[in-house]
Amino acid sequence: PKCPVTGKRIQGIPHLRPAEYKRSRLPRNRRTVNRPYGGVLSGVAVRERIIRAFLVEEQKIVKKVLKIQKSKEKQATKN
Repeated sequence: PKCPVTGKRIQGIPHLRPAEYKRSRLPRNRRTVNRPYGGVLSGVAVRERIIRAFLVEEQKIVKKVLKIQKSKEKQATKN
């Protein structure tokens, strides 16, 4: 199987015909990999998604902190 995002082959999953994945020829632990989006996305794509989500959350925190600092500065100049 290939990753729909990167187009690379998904490591750890054997190359079989689609019907052979559904039939119980392979045990469940051989059909997937143990990570988020297990048998769907490649490791590179999963890593990119995790990093992107982390950076978005960090950016939200930074915006919140800057907003608080700005409001404190305004209060200090008023007093």
